Amino acid sequence: MDDMDRRPVSLLLDCDTGVDDALALAYLCSQPQVEIVAVTSTPGNVAADQVALNNLALLELCGRPSVPVAVGSRTPLSVPLVTTPETHGPQGVGYAQLPVPQGAVSASDAVELWVEAARARPGELTALLTAPLTNFALALRAEPRLPELLKNVVIMGGSYYYQGNTTPTAEWNTHVDPHAAAEVFAAYSGQPEEKLPLVCALETTERIEMRPEHLAALAARAGCTEPEVASAGQANGTRSRASNELVRQLSDMLRFYFAFHQQHGQGYLAHIHDYFAACVAIGTTPFRTRTATVHVETEAPRLVGTTVADFRGLWGEPPNARVVADPEPEQALAELVNAVGAFAARPRT
Repeated sequence: MDDMDRRPVSLLLDCDTGVDDALALAYLCSQPQVEIVAVTSTPGNVAADQVALNNLALLELCGRPSVPVAVGSRTPLSVPLVTTPETHGPQGVGYAQLPVPQGAVSASDAVELWVEAARARPGELTALLTAPLTNFALALRAEPRLPELLKNVVIMGGSYYYQGNTTPTAEWNTHVDPHAAAEVFAAYSGQPEEKLPLVCALETTERIEMRPEHLAALAARAGCTEPEVASAGQANGTRSRASNELVRQLSDMLRFYFAFHQQHGQGYLAHIHDYFAACVAIGTTPFRTRTATVHVETEAPRLVGTTVADFRGLWGEPPNARVVADPEPEQALAELVNAVGAFAARPRT
């Protein structure tokens, strides 16, 4: 897909940054046709205030310091917050040490910001949700017309006919706040098909496997003076020496993430879930969808956060989601290497 195919997109991004969220944010910043209207911070991989600091630092590193960053809820709707330092590191960015941001978190609450933006620009904004759905559920409570006001919604979350990555049946984002996910899907019941959320679930996102060779290619594309080597044989905590700061920060994040996946028997690689969802949101990777009615379990103790999709209408209920299928991993990874590598090579003021 060349640059002539890339249509302007205006995004509201809600994330819990997170290594793969960070990679998605860097990728979105690399796309000149993408307007990032706001980045809102939900607790998940780390606490909400740390998420906001990560977002501020990344946006400044990527030359987008004017994008407002806001915090919404600091806890899930009904259950205690669980974070995942073992997966993403204590600050959410692996081994990376991001610069202290110069800017400040917006005085506006994330929910207020989303509702005001959607009302001001009806039919223009795409919502990209790569975190637990807490803030979006609260925004829907504040403005039930959001499904009509937003142009598109893309959700990274859930798993269907596929093992979970948090419990045997539950994906992380949905497990952290199952009640929020249930409210979001209920709000979309009966909406026109073109308004239903595009859902990037584990069976799709886990096929987007970033490996050390992709990181090396990204660094080479950025013009780094020495090869970027990340390998399973390196000691934990090994830091990048890349000559390019953005490459160095992303590499330090990914080394932690590679090691986590290896520790859990998946190989020295990273499932970059949120990057793929970002590609879906801005139309830079091929995929197809299956319309479904999604149920989120909130009661059964061993099944909390489990998502079930009725693709055949057996429940007799209106669809509330379009589940993404048939990704093209090689294309998506080539897009990442070329886009972020070229972006890292460009000077920023």
